[in-house]
Amino acid sequence: MQTRLKNRSGIGASPIRCRSAAVASKESMASTTVSRIVRASRSAIYTVCLDPAALARWRVPDNMTAEVHEFHPHVGGTYRMSLTYIDPSQSPGGKTNSSTDTFTGRFVELVPDRRIVEQVEFVSSDPRFAGQMTTTTSLDDDPEGTRVTILCEGIPSGIRPEDNELGCTLALRNLARLVER
Repeated sequence: MQTRLKNRSGIGASPIRCRSAAVASKESMASTTVSRIVRASRSAIYTVCLDPAALARWRVPDNMTAEVHEFHPHVGGTYRMSLTYIDPSQSPGGKTNSSTDTFTGRFVELVPDRRIVEQVEFVSSDPRFAGQMTTTTSLDDDPEGTRVTILCEGIPSGIRPEDNELGCTLALRNLARLVER
């Protein structure tokens, strides 16, 4: 299964509260937490988190395209996805090659309309990007909709926590644009 979509900038979204935090220590790998209120039901958000075409639309920075190579959304199921810079000359250097970040994931936990836990590994020959990162997406009721929180733990040393935080913040913005009512 392949889904290739280019993310589009400039789609209007109303301002929504957003919280984020990046934490790193010398003793452990970095972690980040980003949260945003999205005006949509937990069910609608959970559905687009497990839809490869929707995932390619929201889980990608504005300056990149996404391609979902395979996607098996069940506990123990795997997926493979690539993010490629639209303008390779503007790429700071991809993790897999000069303009692409390819990663594999495995679904560790799926709690319908509540939580998705994934273990992610980047495809890279650079040891700075080695290791397994755990991404937990939590969906909680809020008077204004759903609080979506993305917690990334065990971020490889080659990824700056502030870059991971920005990527997750942009992803949540794109998710809101996709599902808000």
